[in-house]
Amino acid sequence: MDPALLKEREAFKKRAMITPTVERKPKLETVSVAPKDECKKKMRPPSAPKLDANTYKTMTGSSQYKFGVLAKIVKHMRTRHQEGDDHPLTLEEILDETNQLDVGQSVKNWLAAEALMNNPKIEVTSDGIRFTFKPVYKIKDGKSLLRLLKSHDLKGLGGILLDDVQESLPHCEKVLKNRASEIIFIVRPIDKKKILFYNDRTANFTVDEEFQKLWRSATVDAMDDAKIDEYLEKQGIRSMQDHGPKKPVPKRRKVASKKRQFKKPRDNEHLADVLEIYEENTLTQKGNNPT
Repeated sequence: MDPALLKEREAFKKRAMITPTVERKPKLETVSVAPKDECKKKMRPPSAPKLDANTYKTMTGSSQYKFGVLAKIVKHMRTRHQEGDDHPLTLEEILDETNQLDVGQSVKNWLAAEALMNNPKIEVTSDGIRFTFKPVYKIKDGKSLLRLLKSHDLKGLGGILLDDVQESLPHCEKVLKNRASEIIFIVRPIDKKKILFYNDRTANFTVDEEFQKLWRSATVDAMDDAKIDEYLEKQGIRSMQDHGPKKPVPKRRKVASKKRQFKKPRDNEHLADVLEIYEENTLTQKGNNPT
């Protein structure tokens, strides 16, 4: 063996003996056992399955969803009518235009057989398959609107709500703008809704200012009909008693009650001149004489 290597080996041993070494012992891991109650608290509850939008729409028990579909259909049919599209549609066409083709079959059956049939805003055609919007009034243009307002004025039915006209008349704003001179708009003080009346120009006349002042000075807000009649009678004015045409009262037929008279039994008076009295002598004589 090489003597140089031996010297280096001896020198390495001496250096190793001089330098101190510290051994590191491995640490023991401490495991803490938690009580059962804390373990139950830390356990997470099982997560519920997430609802998918498509599966939710097909659920048959969701009545809120069904009526939501119906409300969307009625709103779409009203919008179509107001825009001038009044041709009837099938249920599939309605669902296609409202982007509701993913509804379940049970909801479709409910719409076709019950919901659309009984809805007051939906009208069913004669074939029973197609549906249209059913407005409050059958008006299509300005002429039909004026005809309706005039008939209400002549019959004394009053005005028509603007909301009903907007729902029934296609392109309502344009028609009302063109017919503004023939229609009177009045705001109802109760609910601030606009009422439409026919502007009858034949009823336009000027009233003297004195009559206007007298009319405005008369306050009858806190008086009822009985007090007004009493006031007019004191002033020598006879008030109207009948405020409308009388309805004819059907006449009742008088049924004459005939009393039955008791008739005494009568003899044969009509045979008074024919009857003969037979005495005993004549009877014996007639019996002895042979015939």
